[in-house]
Amino acid sequence: MMIPIPKHIIDEELQQLGIPSPGHASIREIQRLIDRIEKKWPIKFIRMEMGVPGLKPSRLLLEREADAILNQNVCGVYPSIEGVPALKEEIATFAKNFIGIDVSPKNCVPTVGAIHGSFAAALVACRRYSKRDTILFLDPGFPVHKQMVKMMGLKQASLDIGNYRGKKLRPMLEELLSLNKISAILYSNPNNPTWACLNEEELQIIGELANRYDVVAIEDFAYFAMDFRKDYSHPACPPFYPSIAHYSDNYVILLSSSKSFSYPGQRIGLLMISDSLAQKQYPDLLHFFPQTQFSQALIYGAIYASTAGTAHSAQHALAALLHEINSGRYNFLEVARSEYGDKSRIIKNHFLTNGFEIVYAKDSDELIGDGFYFTISYPGFSGQELISKLLPYGISAISLANTGATKLEGIRACVSLISKEDLPTLGPRLQQFHQDHHHIHRNHEIVKRSFNELSTSTKQG
Repeated sequence: MMIPIPKHIIDEELQQLGIPSPGHASIREIQRLIDRIEKKWPIKFIRMEMGVPGLKPSRLLLEREADAILNQNVCGVYPSIEGVPALKEEIATFAKNFIGIDVSPKNCVPTVGAIHGSFAAALVACRRYSKRDTILFLDPGFPVHKQMVKMMGLKQASLDIGNYRGKKLRPMLEELLSLNKISAILYSNPNNPTWACLNEEELQIIGELANRYDVVAIEDFAYFAMDFRKDYSHPACPPFYPSIAHYSDNYVILLSSSKSFSYPGQRIGLLMISDSLAQKQYPDLLHFFPQTQFSQALIYGAIYASTAGTAHSAQHALAALLHEINSGRYNFLEVARSEYGDKSRIIKNHFLTNGFEIVYAKDSDELIGDGFYFTISYPGFSGQELISKLLPYGISAISLANTGATKLEGIRACVSLISKEDLPTLGPRLQQFHQDHHHIHRNHEIVKRSFNELSTSTKQG
């Protein structure tokens, strides 16, 4: 099919799906839209809307899961809600080896993906005090987290971390926490979608204020150690991964097996509660759970009532992989670094050479790293407009407006679904897009230059 795709083809599918505008669509709605177009027409999209890893899992994972199913009768009994003992031990060892913290195995629990861990943690953290039912997102963030909190009936607040890096974070964060409405802070590190990473100074600020105002920090390590500017892949060897746990005991850490361990299909994540927080008693929890102790409410309240545990065949597999990682015999980042980091650099260059700009370009005082996500804009378009404009060129993504960002001119691009075979297609499509829209780009630059000149003359006057 010729590029650009005829407008009526896209409009027809949008109408069939009941999507008013692709710029306002969710990740899964964009996914369905592109699936339908590809099924009906001879076009293969450059798909950047969804963070699907797609790397082949380690053979060890497959063998150990198969062994658990065939030889240990795990399919015939319910899994323990607390998790398989071997996995709990390996999670605790992993925390020691790679984050440099001590967490008891009893406070290490498998969940149905990291998203389930965030659901359970937020549900309990925000029910500890009856008058504190708000969760603060350090944005931009994962859109599903916001939908999750809305579904729970909790209130949410937002702080675009891109505007408050370093020392600027403390006064703004304290202003919000001092209102005594916020019970938890949720953020990802590296950040989805900007790929910025909170540094030690910022984590210390969050930790100190979490202690002062008894706020639970929910630290989402869905992309653990995938900031490839530093190597965190060697057990018990500094540098240890930056974490709130170095500055506060008020934390719940979430790990995903999907990205760092290339094991997304079995939906297993890992949750770690600090030993101190796990033991704390909150009488108001009894309004929602049968226990007042934080860890018991989370495990036997939130997790039990939502999934009653996660499949233990996958737990046995992940325990075996973590054992190899903890012993130093398996480097879990080697493939991810080559696949995501190198590919991101190439894809960014294609966009930048065709008139696009990186929206969140700086990570504190250095350039943003190359990894799973990045943010891009095209001068003259909002992010929501850009989604619609790119679709006819066979390129899909989601708008930053869905992420809590204050910079609404951009979109989130994920590199994972773009194969190396797709890269020769991306360049020509972006070149054609730029040729077809360079007049908008040029007009935007003229307006911006005129505004800057006017501002300068006004100040001088």
